[in-house]
Amino acid sequence: MRDAHSDRQQIHDVVLRYCQGIDRLDMEQVRSAYHSDGIDHHTGFDGTADEYVAWVGPQLAEHLAGTMHVTGNHRVELFGDDALAETYVTAVHWTADGGFTTGARYVDHMAFRDGRWAIQERWAVREWLRPEGGVLRAADGPGPVARRDGSDPVELLRARLRSGVEPQAQPVKES
Repeated sequence: MRDAHSDRQQIHDVVLRYCQGIDRLDMEQVRSAYHSDGIDHHTGFDGTADEYVAWVGPQLAEHLAGTMHVTGNHRVELFGDDALAETYVTAVHWTADGGFTTGARYVDHMAFRDGRWAIQERWAVREWLRPEGGVLRAADGPGPVARRDGSDPVELLRARLRSGVEPQAQPVKES
């Protein structure tokens, strides 16, 4: 038997998995946040989850140098095997010559099916948009840097933990 606290935590994890997938350009991870017949309503897009993933991946890769989604308020109302989840999001999007920051809310119909919570239908409600006057650049210098090519520190650590290989100190490399 499921409990409300666990359901809410699993639903929150779906939202975080989606955001991380978008930021790392991991479209398989983004797709995993939706049920197979999921639907998405986003700025510039309205259709199935499969169509959304096929659309958003190239949009992100071709038009943006990077994104960072930060979640804030997150509220879940449970209705048995269905839930309404509302999550506030601030997302920064940057290009080689500028970018924008946007405030939005994910209004999600979550459903528990096949032993897991996932998005049945999402409305990405944009609240505001602020063009960035200056140029946002990827971090540089010594230390870990974000990557969108499968070699981000989070992906390397995940692979290492899955393989059971013990960690070894690595020198900091210049990027």
